[in-house]
Amino acid sequence: MKRRELLRRLQQEGCVLLRSGGHHDIYVNRQTGKKQPVPRHSEIDEHLAKHILRYLGLE
Repeated sequence: MKRRELLRRLQQEGCVLLRSGGHHDIYVNRQTGKKQPVPRHSEIDEHLAKHILRYLGLE
């Protein structure tokens, strides 16, 4: 999955960028308060993308 697609989905679901780290950006789901790092790779593995979405409560 392209990183752009994942970020677009996160933002549509109400997640916001909390902070930028060295190699990851931290996104937080405002409804649940859960935080999850998103790597800054142009291509993100499908399993990792699903894990990020699931952990943030979006699937």
